[in-house]
Amino acid sequence: MRKSLILLAIAGAMLSGTAYAQSRTDVNIAMQLEPPSLDPTTGGAAAAIRSVTYDNIFEGLTRIDRDGAVQPLLAKSWDISADGLTYTFHLHDGVKFQDGTPFTADDVKYSLDAARGEKSVNAQKQLFAKIASVDVVDPTTVKVTLSGPQGDFLYDMGWGDAVIVSQKTAATNATNPVGTGPYRFSDWVKGDHVTLVANPDYWGAKPSIEKATIKFISDPTAAVAAILAGDVDVFGGFPAPEAVDQIKADPRFSVTVGSTQGETVLAMNNGKAPLDNIKVREAIAHAIDRKAIIDAAQFGYGTPIGSFFSPGDPAYIDLTSISNFDPDKSKALLAEAGVKDLTLSLKLPPAQYARAAGPVIQQELANIGIKVDITNVEWADWLSNVFTNKDYDLTIVSHVEPNDFGNFGKDGYYFNYKNPEFAKLMTELGNTTDPAKQTAIKQDVQKLLANDFAAGFLFELPNITVANKDLKGIWENAPIPATIISEMSWAQ
Repeated sequence: MRKSLILLAIAGAMLSGTAYAQSRTDVNIAMQLEPPSLDPTTGGAAAAIRSVTYDNIFEGLTRIDRDGAVQPLLAKSWDISADGLTYTFHLHDGVKFQDGTPFTADDVKYSLDAARGEKSVNAQKQLFAKIASVDVVDPTTVKVTLSGPQGDFLYDMGWGDAVIVSQKTAATNATNPVGTGPYRFSDWVKGDHVTLVANPDYWGAKPSIEKATIKFISDPTAAVAAILAGDVDVFGGFPAPEAVDQIKADPRFSVTVGSTQGETVLAMNNGKAPLDNIKVREAIAHAIDRKAIIDAAQFGYGTPIGSFFSPGDPAYIDLTSISNFDPDKSKALLAEAGVKDLTLSLKLPPAQYARAAGPVIQQELANIGIKVDITNVEWADWLSNVFTNKDYDLTIVSHVEPNDFGNFGKDGYYFNYKNPEFAKLMTELGNTTDPAKQTAIKQDVQKLLANDFAAGFLFELPNITVANKDLKGIWENAPIPATIISEMSWAQ
């Protein structure tokens, strides 16, 4: 039914005429999930937050570019001590926050100290765990000393969680964010859109786009309608893969299918009986037909995964055979566990892939004797009840942060996964700077998660982007969750 409605919308739009853009300085952007706040230094829904704020409102010492490489940003250069434990950052001079407050080394110290402090609620607090001290040398120089090796430190400082904030405005960043970036916050109509406008006092290059309206559209049919009507100029993470081929045929649009860091999983509450029994988790994993899910929910777009790791990473190994589709084995495992007449909840956030995959998984688990009760929940409810309060049995979500397998070791994280061997591996990885050893440890991590059936590993989320053909500078791949407005421009 949904596909029929979408195809009718496409047909009508193609008959209605052609949209065009001439020397525009505004852009209408759409994304599926609305962030709960606009402060990227707080926990919960970090990806949704930085999709709006990263490199737009807020900036860090470094940044991750479209190729996933580290580039200087607020730090124009740095020196690293021979033992790799001291980083001296040389900052750009003359930078101001969007409220006119000068940016100095004091702001770097405040931001990093806050991120690593006892009261920190930063979603990626582990990135800052090895910072032993942050010392201001002078207004444009700051020295960061680590307690041990951290081979990815410069990359870590490019995460959206490591942005530099002003102590003056930090307390109100959730609703009135103030950073050093090329765009300043204008307004936020909850449930509809956020508006950003160009920062006239930006220290860097002046962007071509002067105003960006970021609209939140989770419904696939509404997403297609908005694109075809010209209400939206670009939609990254397009939630209607069934419409991609038809939109490709429309000369008004460009469609790209790139990669993300999005491991899409059937998350299981490892701390809740009977999911605390590895045999039950393994039974669920073997009941899942990844190809059927990718075909039904993603219309073929997606790469099967067997652990919590991106296929595009050099350290990736294909472990899908560990949890291969084998319903008979699932039934035998449930019998061994002494589990029967099992009913589980499946709480689905509004993301298209979750809502579409849910019924497929419901039927697959029914085939091995597990009843699944599906509840569709709004994003704010999912964040509160599933992510924070861990009130769930199963859920489906894509984790789009790079190298975020460490989440499985976080105390209180919603997976409720606990294995001392995992913690040991993460400690070893954090203390290793040799690339070959890092790869070996990452592969051991993948194997451990796969053999523990810590989740139902489904597929790597593709980055499907639909855009007005005249809008240039859009990222094809998503090495981090970000919408970099300053790189966009309209063809003349």
